Amino acid sequence: MKTSIDEVLNKIVFDERGLVPVIAQHYETGEVLMMAWMNREAVEKTLSSRQVHYWSRSRNSLWHKGETSGHTQALKYFFIDCDGDTLLVKVDQKGPACHTGEKTCFFNEI
Repeated sequence: MKTSIDEVLNKIVFDERGLVPVIAQHYETGEVLMMAWMNREAVEKTLSSRQVHYWSRSRNSLWHKGETSGHTQALKYFFIDCDGDTLLVKVDQKGPACHTGEKTCFFNEI
């Protein structure tokens, strides 16, 4: 049985700003690509279009990943953690995930 978008939204615990953190991971390699934020609209658009959308805190607006760069994320799997307060999206990443041009945002090894 398929879960409706409303059922998914009811399982997510959004913070006081209406946001939830999201980790994007490559669906084949398991590589962590980036961390971003989603609001209700971003979750709805991601699930309905199967293209990942985020909430940009700096622009204060919805953001379709790759809209300007072409570096899109096609949704393969969508997970909610045990507490409902963090999401994991497994994606098919086209091009680099990071705005710097790096493959992943996690390239600064310490």
